[in-house]
Amino acid sequence: MNWISDVVRPKIKTLFRREVPENLWIKCPETGQMVFHKDVEANLNVIPGSNYHMRLGAVQRLKITFDDGEWEEVSVPEVPLDPLKFRDEKRYTDRVRDARTKTGLTDAIKVGIGAVEGQPVTIAVQDINFIGGSLGLAAGEAFIRGAEAAIERNTPFIIFTASGGARMQEGILSLMQMPRTTIMVDRLREARLPYIVVLTNPTTGGVTASYAMLGDIHIAEPGALVGFAGPRVIEQTIREKLPEGFQRAEYLHEHGMVDLVVSRHEMKSTLARICRFLTHQPKPPVVEEPEADEDLEGAAGEAGDDIASASDTRQVPSL
Repeated sequence: MNWISDVVRPKIKTLFRREVPENLWIKCPETGQMVFHKDVEANLNVIPGSNYHMRLGAVQRLKITFDDGEWEEVSVPEVPLDPLKFRDEKRYTDRVRDARTKTGLTDAIKVGIGAVEGQPVTIAVQDINFIGGSLGLAAGEAFIRGAEAAIERNTPFIIFTASGGARMQEGILSLMQMPRTTIMVDRLREARLPYIVVLTNPTTGGVTASYAMLGDIHIAEPGALVGFAGPRVIEQTIREKLPEGFQRAEYLHEHGMVDLVVSRHEMKSTLARICRFLTHQPKPPVVEEPEADEDLEGAAGEAGDDIASASDTRQVPSL
C-alpha cells in the first residue's frame, strides 16, 4: 500500500472532461428565467411561475389528452414524397428525412382515436417541429383521414393546430389542401359531429385561412400567436404600430375571434365538458367510497344498498 496515495488524495479523477447535456436548463422566452428541464416537463411544458406555454410535440400532446395516455393511431395513405423535385439549399427529400429522424413522425399531423374522460373522440395534432408544422400533401391527407375516421365512428373531431402555413416546397399541391380540408369540415357538419379547434403557438398562414378558423368551438392556449401574416409583416405593410398583444390568444378572445383561452392543465377537462355538452352525453357519475371506520363495520351491510343507489345517479351535462 502506497502511503502517498493514502495521505494525498488525487484531485483529478480523469483527464477527460465529462460531457454535460446542453438542454438541462430552459430559458423562459417571456421572463428570461432559467428553469430545470425536468420541472418544465413535469408541468406539461409550461414554465412554472410565468405560465409560459412551451411547444409540445404531437405524441406528447396525445398522451396527456387521452385517458391513460392510450389511443389507436389512424393510418394515413402514402402520398408522393417530392412531386415537384424541389431543391433550394438542400433537397426537399433530405429535409423530410431529417424531420422524420428528428421527430419520429411521418409528417406534420398525427391522428389518434381514444377517449377523453370516457368520451370517445378523434384527435389530430400538428407538430411544429416537423418542417414548421407546414401543410402539405401528407398533412392534408392526415386531416382528411382523421375527419373520415370521426364520421365512421360517430365521434367529435378535435385538432390541435401549430403551423407556419402551407409547405412552399410542394407549391400549388400544398395550397390545394386548403379547399380539401374545408370540404371535410363541411362533411363533419353534415354528419352533425362537433369540430373543435385548439389553437396553439403559432398558428399562421394557410392553416389559419382554412380549417383552423372553421371550428364549432375555438379554444386557444395562453399567449398563442394566431393570424395569417405575422405582426411585423403587417406593420411594414400598413406602416402603423399595432396594438399591444395583437394576434395573441388573449387579444383574439377579447375581440371575439376565439371562444375560450384555456391553460394546458385544464385543456383535457374542458374538451371533455364541451364534447359532452355538444353530444348530449351525461357526465360520468362519481362514486364515493365510504371511509373505513371500525365502529361502523357492523352497519356496512345496511349502507351497501344506499351506496349502490347513489352510484346510479345521473347528472346533467354542463359547461
